[in-house]
Amino acid sequence: MDATALAADLAPRLMVILGAAVTVLAVVGAVASAMTRRGIPAARIAAATGFGGRAEPESGRGGRIRPVDAMRRVLTRLDLMRSGQTTSLQQFLATAGWRSKSAVVVYLFAKLTLPLTLGGIVAFLLYWWAPALIAGNLKLLVVLAAVFLGTYLPDATVRRAAGKRRDTIRLALPDALDLLVICVEAGLSLDAAVERVGEEFAPTCPALSDELGLLSAELSFLGDRRRAFDNLTRRVDLAPVQALVATLVQTERFGTPIAQALRVLSTEQRNMRMVAAEEKAARLPATMTIPMILFILPALFVVLLGPAILKIIDALDKF
Repeated sequence: MDATALAADLAPRLMVILGAAVTVLAVVGAVASAMTRRGIPAARIAAATGFGGRAEPESGRGGRIRPVDAMRRVLTRLDLMRSGQTTSLQQFLATAGWRSKSAVVVYLFAKLTLPLTLGGIVAFLLYWWAPALIAGNLKLLVVLAAVFLGTYLPDATVRRAAGKRRDTIRLALPDALDLLVICVEAGLSLDAAVERVGEEFAPTCPALSDELGLLSAELSFLGDRRRAFDNLTRRVDLAPVQALVATLVQTERFGTPIAQALRVLSTEQRNMRMVAAEEKAARLPATMTIPMILFILPALFVVLLGPAILKIIDALDKF
């Protein structure tokens, strides 16, 4: 191979490796610059992050900077911690149960660094560590696929966690409604009943307990009770929760008996849960068809036909 062909073969590899090295050095430089930058006022950090109030301490014991604080400084210097953006991200992360101030920082930092990190790792593996693993221009496609994967991985993680949280709340909601009916019939007010049910469900369903506790706090401190119910439906995007909120708003607006309405709603939710379980059981035969054909039937044929085939082979050997 002459020098021209060798240079043409090495040019794409060198470009990808150089690009990955530049991006990694840029991220490392930004982090190092943010960690060495000191003396940022608390009010300026609060204004940049959009959280308001007193900022979180920037260092732990011994004056060491925590990883979350370093991430926040990087995002602040890159002007990624806008107040409007952080508000929408807080609502998005709240659907998965992540309400801390650090959740937004970690999410944005992951969105920033994961594409570069995954792309750099894959480029290093394909162009330097194991160049013979994938041949041709497919290496560049794999690197781009890794970059896109790093871009969508944080969103997919949050949506998956939010989906699991919604499923947990959906399964525990009928029992919570039954307990809420008992508390209301015992003479407790709606606020006290919601708080008591949230405390009782803390060991069995922490997600529902968290939402009910937050609803009880908002009912106590917010001037508009309708706003507290709307916040619950915004955090938990479930049809049963929306039906519960509509029932509670209707009882407070028109003065209908809350215990009777909650009992009817609990019966409906329990029936819906039973119907969902029956539908899932009805889909089981169709789901098991392919595993049975691939794994069970071949073993069954070997067990049933194997002795007969061996006897036929022995009989043919005698002739």
